[in-house]
Amino acid sequence: MNQPVVAHSREELAKARAVLDDGEVAVVMTMGALHEGHAALIREARRRARHVVVTIFLNPLQFGPREDLSRYPRTVDSDLEICAREGVDLVFMPTPDVIYPDGDPGVRVSAGPLGDVLEGQSRRGHFDGVLTVVGKLLHLTRPDRAYYGQKDAQQLLLIRRMVRDLDFPVEVVAVPTVREGDDLAMSSRNIYLTDSDREVALSLSRSLRAGALAAIEGPSAVRRAARAVLVAEPLALVDYLVLVHPQSLLDVPEWYRGEALLAVAARVGTTRLIDNLPVRLGPGGGPLESFSTNGIDSGIDLGIDPVAGA
Repeated sequence: MNQPVVAHSREELAKARAVLDDGEVAVVMTMGALHEGHAALIREARRRARHVVVTIFLNPLQFGPREDLSRYPRTVDSDLEICAREGVDLVFMPTPDVIYPDGDPGVRVSAGPLGDVLEGQSRRGHFDGVLTVVGKLLHLTRPDRAYYGQKDAQQLLLIRRMVRDLDFPVEVVAVPTVREGDDLAMSSRNIYLTDSDREVALSLSRSLRAGALAAIEGPSAVRRAARAVLVAEPLALVDYLVLVHPQSLLDVPEWYRGEALLAVAARVGTTRLIDNLPVRLGPGGGPLESFSTNGIDSGIDLGIDPVAGA
């Protein structure tokens, strides 16, 4: 098992990255605390690319004033073990002063209206911080492809939009959500869940599955079935449960048929969790492993107002 090169500075990264110019390079961006969900991203990147770069950077810009950055798990040794096991060529582990040498950046990438709904309603400015650091890391690592998990569906959509709108020369690839044996979506935050919290947390995935099974009947049936599961679990404090178009994040009307995103966010104990499931509404409807296209269709017009959350 070969150990990856570990770079901490821009200079070390540039030197190590130059060695990888003999083939396609893929990047997987993380905040550390790697788990099997991250490993799946790395394996998919390794399957298609000659070289794989992993970034491990706990980005302060995407944490709000009520979010405890210091509480986020840090597991450097096990992170590097996973990278070595999965055949990563290069790991970039900068400190904030490397990424933001002048301190808080005066210029940031704006997520725009798509960043103000769903997660953006609860975490103001979060996606501006995400896109700013993703943009910087794309410039620094210069990949041909970048891999992101479907679990963070809104983030994935915004990164794709930024890449297209700002002409980044990279392909953004989505990898389906990886789940634990009990169907809980893998997340670095799962370590905060007590045994009783975990039982409550499973209501999120059960809600999504129940909604997906009603997809053949249309949007109202999906929302009703999903909501019934969450109502039966009062210890899951729901932030939102929505059924939206996967590219516009607009709430889908009753007449809509086709692909949609069923998404939920809730606080369980002290931990805020998110999950989602792609679904097909109408004839032949049900859960999807992934959406049929990786593209961005900015011409979607459902004739309704933007999502306010539910």
